[in-house]
Amino acid sequence: MASPIIKIDAISKSFGALKVLDDLSMQVMPGEKLALIGPSGSGKTTILRILMTLERIDGGHIEIDGEQLYHMQKNGGELVPADERHLARMRRKIGMVFQLFNLFPHKSVLDNVTLAPMLTQKMPREAAEKRAMELLDMVGMADKAKNMPSQLSGGQKQRVAIARALALSPRIMLFDEVTSALDPELVEEVLNVMRRLAEETDMTMLLVTHEMGFAHDFADRVLFFDRGRIVEEGAPDDIFRNPKQERTQSFLRKIIAAGHRV
Repeated sequence: MASPIIKIDAISKSFGALKVLDDLSMQVMPGEKLALIGPSGSGKTTILRILMTLERIDGGHIEIDGEQLYHMQKNGGELVPADERHLARMRRKIGMVFQLFNLFPHKSVLDNVTLAPMLTQKMPREAAEKRAMELLDMVGMADKAKNMPSQLSGGQKQRVAIARALALSPRIMLFDEVTSALDPELVEEVLNVMRRLAEETDMTMLLVTHEMGFAHDFADRVLFFDRGRIVEEGAPDDIFRNPKQERTQSFLRKIIAAGHRV
């Protein structure tokens, strides 16, 4: 039996008086595709940001691939808070695609994708550009390699952002509401890239989304969050067709009433 690639044990996180994650524990297996759903403010995005070390936890422990994320062992085996070097090394195992692309506006598409491998992995430019072109081809953006971000549509920017996250060959990919800032007609082109990634790679993928139909088709397992806790989890058919918890039922009723497919 494989060990979890992500192991979250009793973590908590507050912003001031607001408790966003409340004694949360969960595990993700290698290669698993996980969809995190729930109302805004339920803690879904905070989990991704914590895994990416963009937010620190207040308590608890996280292991990535068998190693502590926010702690490291001292000589005698004692766990102490991780230093920046440890965090930087752990961060290389994880890629994240954000809601608002976050491309460097003054760099070309190709330079956006090659920058991180050249800086963090000391990859030679020629090798980085070869890898970048392969990834841009995979997301259907090879013909835009010389373009600047300002010349791209929102959907094209998001596909470049996916290629950029893949350039470091992460073991885990995090997707945070990657279609919510896009015009409806551009959503499908980004979802198609993510479908292909899910089908053709063995990467572990965590997806925060309001696209319930896509979450159903994409995920091996769905977790429904509310107020910083996992209220219900299960296979997509169980969660979307036959939810057991009243809070899950009420959330999905509202989603359907708003015209979304589940």
